[in-house]
Amino acid sequence: MSTASTQLQVSTSYRQIFKLALPIMAAVAVPQINFVTNNIFLGGTGEQSLAVAGITGVYYLIFAVIGLGLNNGLQALIARRAGENRVSEIGVLFQQGLRIAMVLAAVGIALTYLLAPVVLRWSLHNESNVTMAVNFLYIRIWGLPFLFIYQMRNALLVGTNQSRFLVIGTLAETVTNIVLDYGLIYGKLGMPEMGFNGAALASVIAEATGLIVIFLVMRKQGISRALQLFRNSGYHKENTRLILSQSSPLILQYVLSIVAWEFFYILIEHHGEQELAISNAMRNIFGLFGCATWAFSAATNAMVSNVIGQGLTDKVMELIWKIVRLSAGFALLVCLVLNLAPGFFLQVYQQGPDFIAAATPVARVVSIGLVLQSIANIWLNAVVGTGNSRFNLFSESLAIVVYVIYVYLVLEYFHLSITWGWLSECLYWCTIFTPSFWYMMSGRWKHKKI
Repeated sequence: MSTASTQLQVSTSYRQIFKLALPIMAAVAVPQINFVTNNIFLGGTGEQSLAVAGITGVYYLIFAVIGLGLNNGLQALIARRAGENRVSEIGVLFQQGLRIAMVLAAVGIALTYLLAPVVLRWSLHNESNVTMAVNFLYIRIWGLPFLFIYQMRNALLVGTNQSRFLVIGTLAETVTNIVLDYGLIYGKLGMPEMGFNGAALASVIAEATGLIVIFLVMRKQGISRALQLFRNSGYHKENTRLILSQSSPLILQYVLSIVAWEFFYILIEHHGEQELAISNAMRNIFGLFGCATWAFSAATNAMVSNVIGQGLTDKVMELIWKIVRLSAGFALLVCLVLNLAPGFFLQVYQQGPDFIAAATPVARVVSIGLVLQSIANIWLNAVVGTGNSRFNLFSESLAIVVYVIYVYLVLEYFHLSITWGWLSECLYWCTIFTPSFWYMMSGRWKHKKI
């Protein structure tokens, strides 16, 4: 038991950071590749499909980030137990996380059927867009249970320093999504032509495929048995409370963030269909090229918690600064590439030269936002790793208030261009960074127990 446990502990070296972060990077890239793939295929069916995909994509993200909040809270707890060599408690935490995830998925599906038509009709100006979005979401939302279980398994693998296995499941999901997108959107490969709704069904099946594959990998590698995942499958009130206490501020934090982004897209829709299509493309670019940052952020959460669990609090700040350097380095490279050749990435949406010309200045603003995100998100997730998720909620709430006021004034009150609207990302990440950096530098986290 001690040998297995020791292997779960991490060091603070650059090699260890890359070992944990690179597989996460590949895994995080998959949902973004799926989004981009959907939009590339949908771009071939018309600008309206590409525009509405922005609304439905952000809507689904509202529920997806609920699972992400639960994932990050559970991941910090699992990593802490791994660092403390308390391997027998990891399976119990995982089981309770799955229970919570399934309840949340059921709530998400019910709310979509009950509230999505009302909310979209209230917020969007174009009735045709509303009908398309609602029909899409009625299919897409059934991927939520598969996504949530998949996220819990990600928390387990990252938290126990076994992130390399994430790649296999995500690769299966990506290949499935690309094949089914082509087949179901255009009616190819003997499949029915479903158009816009075909992207929804393709994504649901792809998420289910990824989950099945990663389950089989974990079983074959003996991970389930080694971590005693199904040894204590009963309900554990104390651990459920602990997970909810750690995760609920993160869930609320992420939901607030995506709701604010949905508000942003609703305001963009008021500016016109091309502006909405451009912003959807920017979301894809932000998501795809932000994968390195999110991977380093997930590694920060797990590694900070693990190192604290080992009693090595004096190594925490050294570790964070190393990850910041790596994350910012990747982002600066992406920023350079986006500014040198924005048209190369924008042409894949098949919308013509007018679209590329209008989107180019927005892409330059997004590239700056990516750099700021690469720094701020590391410090934000370092706070998660310490166990003080309530402080994260404070940071996020402050940033959201600033963000919402800014986008409303710029887009709705002064009717400025969407380039000015996208500058909100820079303001948002600067606001996130300030309290997170202060908290970690203050050393107050050293007395937090989870």
